[in-house]
Amino acid sequence: MSYLYDERVDGALPNVDKQRVLNDLRSAIPDLKVLHEPEALRPFECDGLSAYRSTPMLVVLPDTIEQVAGVLRFASQHGVPIVTRGAGTGLSGGAMPLEKGILLVMSRFNRILSIDPDAGIARVQPGVRNLAISEAAAPHGLYYAPDPSSQIACSIGGNVAENAGGVHCLKYGLTLHNILQVTILTVDGEQLVLGSEAFDSPGFDMVALFTGSEGLLGVITEVTVRLLSKPQCAKVLLASFDSVEKAGSTVARIIGAGIIPAGLEMMDNLSIRAAEDFIKAGYPVDAQAMLLCELDGAELDVAEDVARVEQMLRESGAVEVRVAQNEAERQRFWAGRKNAFPAVGRISPDYYCMDGTIPRRALPKVLTRIAELSNTYGLRVANVFHAGDGNLHPLILFDANTPGEMDRAEQIGAKILELCVEVGGTITGEHGVGREKINQMCAQFNSEELQFFHRLKAAFDPHTLLNPGKNVPTLNRCAEFGSMHIHAGQLPHPELERF
Repeated sequence: MSYLYDERVDGALPNVDKQRVLNDLRSAIPDLKVLHEPEALRPFECDGLSAYRSTPMLVVLPDTIEQVAGVLRFASQHGVPIVTRGAGTGLSGGAMPLEKGILLVMSRFNRILSIDPDAGIARVQPGVRNLAISEAAAPHGLYYAPDPSSQIACSIGGNVAENAGGVHCLKYGLTLHNILQVTILTVDGEQLVLGSEAFDSPGFDMVALFTGSEGLLGVITEVTVRLLSKPQCAKVLLASFDSVEKAGSTVARIIGAGIIPAGLEMMDNLSIRAAEDFIKAGYPVDAQAMLLCELDGAELDVAEDVARVEQMLRESGAVEVRVAQNEAERQRFWAGRKNAFPAVGRISPDYYCMDGTIPRRALPKVLTRIAELSNTYGLRVANVFHAGDGNLHPLILFDANTPGEMDRAEQIGAKILELCVEVGGTITGEHGVGREKINQMCAQFNSEELQFFHRLKAAFDPHTLLNPGKNVPTLNRCAEFGSMHIHAGQLPHPELERF
């Protein structure tokens, strides 16, 4: 079947002939744009997680869906692995290419196909930027709710692949809750339409299955998104605290009172200072922690909720509470939060952005433990959280040019993810597993669950050609990692070699 790979994950054959692959691909799809020179391949060696890099064998930039299907058929017939890439803004190494595989870049599919303001939907190609959807819908008084910090650059196809969220996902949900229909191509180049433009569709919920599948099940070619009416009114409160524990406890109190903010974000002192120095948002640089709480809806409802939340913030120990006085100040408050990642990049040569999710009640405990890990490993950690839904983004600061610092950063990151599982959470909230968290999948799931994931992938991709080696670890890998679950005092699958 294959002149490049056998059917094992990561099973590279020693006599790979790149030129043969290139020649055969050009013969099969003559008009396809193919990059193959080293200097042309270098820009594609990583996604937003630049600590992990790999130069692809070939990069293809199709212009038509027929070309995408042709690439998939070629790969399937010859056993060539495929990694699909959108804008490359992902933070888990999910779009990191393979040295002996094809990188399928979907950035040229960047058209908004239609907007139906009456139905409140838009049909878009996968390369359309997240923010561009809201910009196109704005004349109709509509917008697309999920708003990752990278929304100015990230593509909707990548958002679906990772089930991206954003600062307003607490009230309006993740990507999954804001899409209706996804058109994909299978590994054999066959087109499938999942879901429908109606609010429900018969059969299994295949959109939910595919959303967050990280390029392991198929290639997205079109997405129908749900558009919402712009809220009549939106107000943001900024509250500063003299301890992260007080701020963390306040989050649970607000949600427990039955108030669901559009966004409820938390930043610690290090991230506050970095963002303020970068954006000049008016943040309280002496605060140990800060909450941003946005409430939206009808004006009377918002006014009532603002008063209730302000009272709770003060009763919970807030040193200062401010309400944005106008739209410009509201935008400044959010600009600081949305630019927290690049802001931290200005105070450290390198940083490692983590992504885990915990129950809100565990927030104070986890913050305390992260501080202890920071001291133990001798590296600073700036904390930026989607606090309302428990999605953590600790930023571990290090210098890759200092021997041992990157290793220590990875060790802290692993400990944080395992801590999330320990308190009843998960190893990812919106960044995905990709290459980064594959070992921690062994800590979260037992062998039976991992086997089920592999069987599910095999139903779509029997030869493991789509993004192999990502997301779901093999049982052998978990045995080597030393984190297999124990049942009834016995290790599962005792026949597996332990390293």
